[in-house]
Amino acid sequence: MSEIALNSPSKALAHERGNLARLVLAQAMAGANATIVYATAGVVGNTLAPDKALATLPVSIFVCGMAACTLPAGAVAQRFGRRASFLLGTLCGVLVGLIACVAVLLGSFWLFCAATFFGGAYAAVVLSFRFAAAECVPPDRRARAISAVMAGGIAAGVIGPQLVTHTMDLWPPYLFAATYLAQAGLAAICALVLAGVRLPAPKESGSSTGRPLAEIALHPRFIAAVMAGVISYLIMNLIMTSAPLAMRLCGLSQDDANLGLQWHVIAMYLPSFVTGRVIARFGAPRVVIAGLILTAFAAAAGLSGISVGHFWLTLILLGLGWNFGFIGASAMVVESHRPEEKNKVQSFNDFLVFGLMVLGSFASGGLLNAYGWSMVCWVALPPLLIAVVTLWVTGSLRVRRAA
Repeated sequence: MSEIALNSPSKALAHERGNLARLVLAQAMAGANATIVYATAGVVGNTLAPDKALATLPVSIFVCGMAACTLPAGAVAQRFGRRASFLLGTLCGVLVGLIACVAVLLGSFWLFCAATFFGGAYAAVVLSFRFAAAECVPPDRRARAISAVMAGGIAAGVIGPQLVTHTMDLWPPYLFAATYLAQAGLAAICALVLAGVRLPAPKESGSSTGRPLAEIALHPRFIAAVMAGVISYLIMNLIMTSAPLAMRLCGLSQDDANLGLQWHVIAMYLPSFVTGRVIARFGAPRVVIAGLILTAFAAAAGLSGISVGHFWLTLILLGLGWNFGFIGASAMVVESHRPEEKNKVQSFNDFLVFGLMVLGSFASGGLLNAYGWSMVCWVALPPLLIAVVTLWVTGSLRVRRAA
């Protein structure tokens, strides 16, 4: 079934609320995919890996899947429409659960890594929900639409960890085997929800594609948006990847790690109810800077101790910082392109964000194994300073150009 073109304001208004409701519900279910992977992959990797330094490799492969699939997902959306991209993503979501279950049953570390790659592909498509939301509302409400869909992640912050907690021991002695089956079922339900999404039809291939990508990529606004998105997600991923395993290595329980991730994901999405309004009031760059400062506080909390409270405070502040940083950066991306440029610019942005995030993901396991949790937190601080300086410099350039 092809996507319909919304040619009149009345028709667009009729579909707006339905589309947003479906995208919010899909974000709630599909967002649990990443939470489940982050909560379990390090523990499974530590059990199955031939070398303990490779314990977080499955999470790094997850990030590689995100980076590798952002551009193909954008190409599918441009050619066939966003709904086709969404359904392919949920197929990957089913595959990650089924393959991961088999990998646990067989004790195969490398098969488990292959499973998390599909999880990354699913996550790449899920992150395009925020841009899809921006397409179904007028320009003055785009930041709020992005925030509304991201707010669906609050439910994901509960669904993911609670699903892990209540299913991880259902198939003894195979820890998390039942969890991954439940994950596959959740992705299948998400596909049914997304099948009803109706968005504006993609433009014909012969229509204008706007400015060259290289010209857009050199614009100060886009540079600042990419830097903000890269650093916000890279540091969040670096610390969050290490935290569950670090908690176990510090003698804390899996339930403590699950609850910590639950509060982290809730903190990632709960501010979304107001983030759009805050961006409209103060501007996206200022909101991004506030997020970077909160992330620095998260690293400082991690350096201050290794109790349950210290880990939970770190994860909560990390989630709040990511919300302001990433949603603010997403709003800046939307403002940096024309309508006909949206798919290539958004896909290129996500490719850069997740491609560079791979570095942090691969580094986390080695840093934690070789130098401990404190080094992970120390390493997070310099990139945050770089991002703040970049925002200040590009902001000064915009002011000069306007003058």
